[in-house]
Amino acid sequence: METRNQTPLYLYTYGYRLEETELCHLEMRSFFDKQSDSGLLMSEIDVHPDRSPFMRERLEVLYQGERLEDILEQVRQIELGDATFKVIFVKMTDLSKEEKLDFDDQRSVEREIGMYIEGEADVRSPDYTFGILRWGGRWYFGNYIKSKAVWLTQIKKPRSYSIALSTRVARAAANIAVPQPMGKTAIDPCCGIGTVLVEALSMNINIVGRDINPFVIRGTLENLAHFEFKTDVVCGDIADITSHYDAAVVDMPYNHFSRTTPEEQLSLLKHARRIASKVIVITADPMDDLIADAGFNIFDRCTTRKGSFVRQIIVCV
Repeated sequence: METRNQTPLYLYTYGYRLEETELCHLEMRSFFDKQSDSGLLMSEIDVHPDRSPFMRERLEVLYQGERLEDILEQVRQIELGDATFKVIFVKMTDLSKEEKLDFDDQRSVEREIGMYIEGEADVRSPDYTFGILRWGGRWYFGNYIKSKAVWLTQIKKPRSYSIALSTRVARAAANIAVPQPMGKTAIDPCCGIGTVLVEALSMNINIVGRDINPFVIRGTLENLAHFEFKTDVVCGDIADITSHYDAAVVDMPYNHFSRTTPEEQLSLLKHARRIASKVIVITADPMDDLIADAGFNIFDRCTTRKGSFVRQIIVCV
């Protein structure tokens, strides 16, 4: 029999559309310094699944073993007293189609584990939710959290425009910029209607906003107030910023009628480098040469689509 995990270990399950693959993988690398193509990722790094628009579930591993019997022996240690619990069979697995357990077998595993836990089962509103997962030839059991997909409630805003970042892209960009928010500061110096601000603030990222357009700023403030988020939002040029931040998200100004010149883009990039240690550049235009001219190194990157509109997301340091 194998013993309880001594170091923290987490298993994350993922789901994303084909066109989101690159963005999801970039977010994975930002969180965990690695990516997974299987829809399952194991790490010692703790990230709440509500953070990512692509995470579905997280299992905080308490016990593991080669056989289900190993898990059954170990869960005998769980004493919940009067507290209630539920066991969920996590469907994501690397088993072949022939090896996968069907619905009835999955429920049977859940019930069998539940019989070994000292406590009262409650499938509707348990005090504790546990998960069981089969992956890589091993069984894993632990505390289970399902993502609440918080970002879904933030899609509809009072103010929006067609080429604004989607909520999913904005949330991923905030995570790529600030994967570990504790003690970090961030700025969105071209914040537009505040899509990145809304997503970042909903994840307790310490971020402020700025935009040169006073009419856009009104929309930003309206959107923030709608979701009851508060932060400093200033109408002004990036050149006027004197503070320094750990990260900046720069969605390069773009619309179909008025695009910034290369000279203006370079100036924006140089100021971003001046005010932040790490900059996430979001651009519809090729910009590698300008990024290099601004003194940046490109650390990582991906592309993302919104219909036929393609943007690059570039991590610059």
